[in-house]
Amino acid sequence: MTETQKTFTLKVIVQVFLVVAAAPFIPLIISGAWDWWQAWAYAVVSILAFVISRILVNQRHPDLIAERARFTSAKDTKPWDKVLAPAVGVGSILILVVSGLDKYYGWSPASSLTANWIALFGILLGYGFSSWALIENRFFSGTVRIQTERGHHVVATGPYRIVRHPGYAGGMFGYIFIPLLLDSYWAWIPTILLGAALVVRTALEDKTLQEELPGYKEFAQKTRYRLLPGVW
Repeated sequence: MTETQKTFTLKVIVQVFLVVAAAPFIPLIISGAWDWWQAWAYAVVSILAFVISRILVNQRHPDLIAERARFTSAKDTKPWDKVLAPAVGVGSILILVVSGLDKYYGWSPASSLTANWIALFGILLGYGFSSWALIENRFFSGTVRIQTERGHHVVATGPYRIVRHPGYAGGMFGYIFIPLLLDSYWAWIPTILLGAALVVRTALEDKTLQEELPGYKEFAQKTRYRLLPGVW
């Protein structure tokens, strides 16, 4: 069995399919509102962002695709991230589940069309910024670990000149617009909890990198902020 076959197992392929192709449609499946254009817009943007970013990553860093596919089996993943990484994934799903339930039961009033379009644009910006980080950084792993076998080193170009963790920053920026796009006040609850988990994960990852990755402390002096310029 080749290394690629060991990495892209049936389990991994099914997981990727569920996350990429099925999860974005959760609001539509739960609500049964197949004429809900906002939910369709979210699903299309989410899937296209994944597909386009992975095509670009494969052209620039083909080994990164395999690295990210090992997110459930990397033995040197930090113990705390074995809890936080799945929590972040579950949190992102809960936003969609609650939004679907909200639509089905009619808990929240509809937002204005202008608000919906602003939200969709915000999601595009957030996912675009996160994808930029993925394309720029060959070591953008799915879990927090020092990738010594891959020659892990600091990446300080592209969005990393703006914040130290642009992947998280872009993801969080996109997430906060989902409740607005899908007209769900209740979806703010899992969104806030997800944001808190991302902040904790960012803090722990940054601490790990400063302690274990050569050159990261110097990088942190140049790119001063973790997630939000001027704030933190």
